[in-house]
Amino acid sequence: MRLAMDASRRGVEANQSPFGACISRGNQVISCIHNEVWHRTDPTAHAEMQCIRQACSVLGTIHLEGCTIYSTTEPCPMCCAAIHWARLSRIVFAARVADAKRYGFNELQISNSTLMCLGRSPIAIVPDFLRDEALAVYEQWRSRGGRAY
Repeated sequence: MRLAMDASRRGVEANQSPFGACISRGNQVISCIHNEVWHRTDPTAHAEMQCIRQACSVLGTIHLEGCTIYSTTEPCPMCCAAIHWARLSRIVFAARVADAKRYGFNELQISNSTLMCLGRSPIAIVPDFLRDEALAVYEQWRSRGGRAY
């Protein structure tokens, strides 16, 4: 999670949104990246989506069984679905969707737990891991005049 937080901070410094993600398998870091929505002019360039794309490219597969994704914020429904389709084994996130909403992001108010339950997905979810640290990155982003999308 610390690497995802570092990626999030790099994103803020690059005038991106305060989101970062990291994928690992065991002790091996496969991918770690920040949100690139503004840079790519692409509303799907969320940190999790970019991280999944990069991990699949590195591993040469679309299936990421045995991998964990660490996200500085609870993945949105688009990212949550991509995590399911890529067959990651676990999601660990810091801040919640409601936190992103409070900072002005256009979030759909559905939790990963609810979405995975409705879809009968086997992915394990660990919420609120280093949440206060993620919220501090949101504050850093806000103090720099960051804009939500």
